[in-house]
Amino acid sequence: MGRGRSGRVTRLAAGSVFLMLTLGACSTEDWNKAFGFGWPAGITEQSRSVRELWTWSAVAALVVGALVWALIFWACIVYRRRNSELPRQTKYNLPIEAIYTVAPFLIVVVLFYYTAVTQNIVTDLKPPPDTTVSVTAFKWNWQFSYPDRQDPRTDEAVYTVGSTTEIPIVVVPQGQNVRFQVSSNDVIHAFWVPDTLFKRDVFPAPTKNQNNQFQLKPEVLGSYRGRCAEFCGTYHSQMNFEMRVVSPSDYQRYLNALASFGNEDSDRQAKALTAIGQAPQATTTHPFDTERERRAPSERPAEAQD
Repeated sequence: MGRGRSGRVTRLAAGSVFLMLTLGACSTEDWNKAFGFGWPAGITEQSRSVRELWTWSAVAALVVGALVWALIFWACIVYRRRNSELPRQTKYNLPIEAIYTVAPFLIVVVLFYYTAVTQNIVTDLKPPPDTTVSVTAFKWNWQFSYPDRQDPRTDEAVYTVGSTTEIPIVVVPQGQNVRFQVSSNDVIHAFWVPDTLFKRDVFPAPTKNQNNQFQLKPEVLGSYRGRCAEFCGTYHSQMNFEMRVVSPSDYQRYLNALASFGNEDSDRQAKALTAIGQAPQATTTHPFDTERERRAPSERPAEAQD
């Protein structure tokens, strides 16, 4: 009787492990559609690597969890007390001890290796950028500058900036390498678009050990909410922005429109977006009723920036 139950438990455990491995053999896209784990699918070339790392890490955790639970139930059933006689006591088992010492070490090594590989892919700056966006964070909003295009009136790079009544929108071209250069005017902030599966801390004065550049290659057209992901003060939770991914031709038209309206036009962001057939206001988030500073860092008095 005991052997029959033991066999059933063993088969059940083996079936559970086989099921987990079979599900894990599906493509990453199929897995995300079926289960998702609550993670965004990712809209950039780099996000695919991050999503695959997260997905397979979860699969590995589920396999280990299923195996551990199966062994627990197997031990509870097979070695349960049947009478007053105590079972044989085992002080140690060298093979089992070796397995549960070596196996976790191997799991950590494998996860570390793939984490390092993914990190190198995500932070790679070797591909030459097709365009550059300068991001300036300040309490509690964002300014986005485009060094590739100048305002003919001032010869300064065109830029847009958020206010208490307008969410700032950073426009980027689809299928092109976008180099982001980030900086802060006051405290530490963080540039984060959840759908890119990536964030980067924004420091007031980056040192040689603090990389203030990263590169993304957006692949999916659309509007995506962005946030500050580093607690920075009173209105941190309202420090939102939007990333708008448009076609390369619309991106160039957008920059041309910003240049034509000029940096002195307070409605230049809405006008430039309208000129390329885009919604003039953010569609993924909205302004909050706060007392935030409305002027851009470049427009504020020196004493207000300190």
